[in-house]
Amino acid sequence: YDPTDCNYPSAVHVCVVLVDAETGHVTLRDYWAVDDVGTLVNPMVVKGQIHGGLVQGIGQALMEDCTYDPDSGQYISGTFMDYAIPRAADMPYFGVDTVVTYAPSNPLGIKGAGESGTIGAPACVSNGVIDALWHLGVRQITQPMTPKKIWRAILEAQ
Repeated sequence: YDPTDCNYPSAVHVCVVLVDAETGHVTLRDYWAVDDVGTLVNPMVVKGQIHGGLVQGIGQALMEDCTYDPDSGQYISGTFMDYAIPRAADMPYFGVDTVVTYAPSNPLGIKGAGESGTIGAPACVSNGVIDALWHLGVRQITQPMTPKKIWRAILEAQ
């Protein structure tokens, strides 16, 4: 498969992250995203798609984790009691805007809208957490950046 008429949505993400160094808890204070989605057919739906993508990406960065028992191989995060997903109360204010760059690869000039949130948010949040902990010597934490992983990284860096 080698299409000749691809289009590429793009986005810029910026967030303000607060990390409690004693507990490892992350608070997202603010989040802004500007997406180039091509022609806007329905601006309200596009904004909703971007919001949904941001929530999924933030969940990936901070909480969603498939875990298995190391001895038995049993899947241990198979219910919503064990698998953390983002809730509205976990989310910050989202400042969302769009830029329209016509995509000549299709008659409507549209590009994707929901995908860029899921791509940009994990990197944005992860970089924000590492930046907040840089002065403590923390250089890397694997996703999801749970409070336990963050707390351990702080202890190991000291």
